[in-house]
Amino acid sequence: MKGKELHNMTDEELKNKLGELKTELFNLRFRHASGQLENPMTIAACKKDIARVNTVIRERELKAKA
Repeated sequence: MKGKELHNMTDEELKNKLGELKTELFNLRFRHASGQLENPMTIAACKKDIARVNTVIRERELKAKA
């Protein structure tokens, strides 16, 4: 997921996306623990996407306070 895509989303869309990514991360970890995950790097990619979403949410919070 690109940063530009995230910046174009509304606050509600970002919160929904964050929930989806957290659910996906849970499923990836579960599949990894059971040995069914083919590419473990997808876990890292999902974590980075979560961090990107959290960053955009935090930027907007700080911008609103200023």
